[in-house]
Amino acid sequence: MIEILNLTKRYGKFTALESLNLQIEKGTVFGFVGQNGAGKSTTFSILATLLSPTSGTAYVNGYDILKEPKLVRKQIGYMPDFFGVYDQLKAEEYLDFYGASYGISSSERKRLIPQLLELVNLSHKKDAYVDLLSRGMKQRLCLARSLIHDPEVLILDEPASGLDPRARVEMREILKELKSMGKTILISSHILPELAEMCDVIGIIDEGKLVAKGTVADIQQQLRAEKTITVKTIADVEKAVSFFEDDHLVIKATIMDEANTCQFIYQGTLEQQRELLKKAILNDISIISFSEEESNLEDVFMEITKDQ
Repeated sequence: MIEILNLTKRYGKFTALESLNLQIEKGTVFGFVGQNGAGKSTTFSILATLLSPTSGTAYVNGYDILKEPKLVRKQIGYMPDFFGVYDQLKAEEYLDFYGASYGISSSERKRLIPQLLELVNLSHKKDAYVDLLSRGMKQRLCLARSLIHDPEVLILDEPASGLDPRARVEMREILKELKSMGKTILISSHILPELAEMCDVIGIIDEGKLVAKGTVADIQQQLRAEKTITVKTIADVEKAVSFFEDDHLVIKATIMDEANTCQFIYQGTLEQQRELLKKAILNDISIISFSEEESNLEDVFMEITKDQ
């Protein structure tokens, strides 16, 4: 669906994007994670044909962004991080204006606009002026605008930026509905845990370079060489600590404040971890729980980008 090949963007001596290569399959919800200035918006602007790359290219549904920009624009619905609205228009008029701009007939617009307003939960605001809508409602209206021509791909740059918790939940539910409709969705955000919940695949970009890609679990598995293991025993936790400290893949084992609980840093693979647990049980360590401490997306992001 989307193929990015050696995409590079330079402004004089500053490189905003460097040799980005990425493939996103149809129906995927892809989350772009990165700090301000990392290259997220630059990538999205190039895919939306609003910005020309210095080198490289990309394909959207088979169309080249450089050679076939008009055809690319028909494939995408783009929602920038700072969106423009016409304050003196009513919500329904706003969508009608954009529908006409896409060449959609009047009769088709009359059928389509109520459906879009219902999708984004704004049917009750169809006669409200845009400047009187809350920020969350304006965000949802702009999402409806990006859907007016029924695009295959949605490019949403910081769609939850500045929203209150309730508005974020509403936006997340709408995106889930769009995913169920088969849309391919690209989202950038600083709200890292929400991306982990919404997205099939995460891409972490830093200083214009893609430094990791995969599900959150995949990225953790690939990049976290050390794992924190917590073990709870029925009794005699000192015996457990002594046993684990003898293993060459254990860095340090300590007794925790919680009764009969210890924790250690482990450098082995999942298979080696399984063998360690098996060996501990055979050595009469009375284990009732043996678990790896999970890291959220924020932990992974900070770990991956700490040396960049």
